Amino acid sequence: MKTTRFAGIDDAKSRVGQEIGISDWLPIDQERVNAFAEVTGDRQWIHVDVERATRESPFGGPIAHGYLTLSLLAKFAGECIAVDGIKLAVNYGLNRVRFASPVKVGSRVRARFVLAAVEDIAGGAQMIWQATIEIEGSEKPACAAEMVTRWYF
Repeated sequence: MKTTRFAGIDDAKSRVGQEIGISDWLPIDQERVNAFAEVTGDRQWIHVDVERATRESPFGGPIAHGYLTLSLLAKFAGECIAVDGIKLAVNYGLNRVRFASPVKVGSRVRARFVLAAVEDIAGGAQMIWQATIEIEGSEKPACAAEMVTRWYF
């Protein structure tokens, strides 16, 4: 993985429509899934009961929470995207999210970012990113999201 560094807003505008980065692969282990379950209070058996999930789920074992998968976008974006000359970057929200395929515990995921749009806002710029979280060895992504960030100067 290589971080793409933007020299500023004009540089970002010149790259609209381009793939900006692909993160490193990240293993999804049961410890990470259990920690997410504890923090969020979402302890559904499909995620945290390995024996039952192996026995009863259609996936053959436990899977990561969809929101755990989605939450990794912040980590992956930090690996792939940097900008010079800003005071602050914030996650502004999501316009659309789909969980296309479950992430089985023991698999690895990574994210791919395409810069879809840049628009000027008061004090900065708003960026729209097409983010795709891929599962190693799978043709179908785990998650596709339209991520919105803001850069303040």
